[in-house]
Amino acid sequence: MIHGPRVGKMVLWIVAFAAVGALSVSFAFESLPNQPEFPKDNPQTREKIELGKQLFFDPRLSRNGAISCNSCHNVMLGGEDNRPNSVGVNDKRGGRSSPTVWNSAFMSVQFWDGRAASLEDQAKGPLTNPIEMAMPEHDFVVARIQKIPGYVSAFKKVFGTGVTIDNVAKAIASYERTLVTTNSPYDRFVRGDKKALSQSAQRGMKSVQAMGCLACHSGPNFAGPKLPVGQGFFMKFPTIPGSTYEKTYNLTADLGRYEVTKKDSDKNFWRVPTWRNVALTAPYFHNGSVKTLDEAVRVMAKTQLAKDLSEHETSDIVAFLESLTGEFPEQKMPRLPASVGMTLVED
Repeated sequence: MIHGPRVGKMVLWIVAFAAVGALSVSFAFESLPNQPEFPKDNPQTREKIELGKQLFFDPRLSRNGAISCNSCHNVMLGGEDNRPNSVGVNDKRGGRSSPTVWNSAFMSVQFWDGRAASLEDQAKGPLTNPIEMAMPEHDFVVARIQKIPGYVSAFKKVFGTGVTIDNVAKAIASYERTLVTTNSPYDRFVRGDKKALSQSAQRGMKSVQAMGCLACHSGPNFAGPKLPVGQGFFMKFPTIPGSTYEKTYNLTADLGRYEVTKKDSDKNFWRVPTWRNVALTAPYFHNGSVKTLDEAVRVMAKTQLAKDLSEHETSDIVAFLESLTGEFPEQKMPRLPASVGMTLVED
């Protein structure tokens, strides 16, 4: 659903009709914009982006000084950690796979279950999550940062105030909005370079349109229609119950959006993830249960569209998905401001 059960049921019917060939899904293929929209209350500045980058890479934002944002959302790779479940403070693990941070600025809600309305909201969550960075509370985060002279002066320069948790989140979100991967082979193809895609990828491109995949994975980010910030685009997964994949990969144990809203109609609903750079973000799905992209394609075809793909169909769709790997802006590790004459972290 987009926001509410009525729209959700409508989208489900679209997918169901597409699955049996009763509906031709119309979709305008678009290239990814060079940058996302910026919130009015958090304009981009070079200094703010650099501060956010430092915070993103700084493990001192975690209780024991071992986990940074980059630990689970590695921007030197695909923006996640290639694990089924990320490892937090003291080797704790949750039950979900880390979503990629690349192109996350184009998503209207954050996290698999859409519980954060913006990148700013999302940045605050892991800091105090006991399984992730495990800070006791946001005031504890602020107090630690305030003990680092370089950060104190940077916050004063960027925001004109001392350290606050809202400004920590604004800085991190500003850096994350620079994480955009444009100019993929697909983008070049839709801009007119007809040699940018292989014949196999072009067949896969036609297949995902004809099969109805784009009823959910639409838009330039292949994650659904453009919606206002805070209004998520969710889909039930699996939509069609009873396949062998459901049990093999334990797809329904986590109730997804329901854990946020406690509405029965939200059980097993998830924010539709982006296809951008999907070839780099294995393992797949909310629980990281599927190791390979070709298997993930077969799972989606069966559980969402009731379709068994041939090897050739699978290969072509994978080729198309691989064409959505964009160009990654170079990321240089930042020099972090020092905590002078003392340690700030705990065992």
